[in-house]
Amino acid sequence: MLRTERMTTRWLLALGFALGSVTVLAHEPVARCFLLDESSVRCRGASNDGDEMPGARMEVIALDGTTLLEGRLGADSTWTFRKPAQPFYVLFDTGPGLQVTVEQEEITVPPLGRTPRWMRTP
Repeated sequence: MLRTERMTTRWLLALGFALGSVTVLAHEPVARCFLLDESSVRCRGASNDGDEMPGARMEVIALDGTTLLEGRLGADSTWTFRKPAQPFYVLFDTGPGLQVTVEQEEITVPPLGRTPRWMRTP
């Protein structure tokens, strides 16, 4: 009986560690960017489980690797910037190994009638 209890305890510990590692993966960054108008872009950064990330860093980077703009997400986890004239992408960086990019081609006008709340101007 004692051996069975030890085996059960080991299995429960292993299961706990496995589930704990899944929880760590639940905070991967997610970024969306849309055009506000022809010259302005608004991006929102969050975790993949919906947690907002005010203060997190975003950069606009030229295709040659030059940083064009840097900013931090506001209290509403958004950042608005002037669209550069040259080709670019947006980097959302929340720490080592936790980065996501939004390519310029992905930055479009929101679908008609489906504008996210964070895109609406007050």
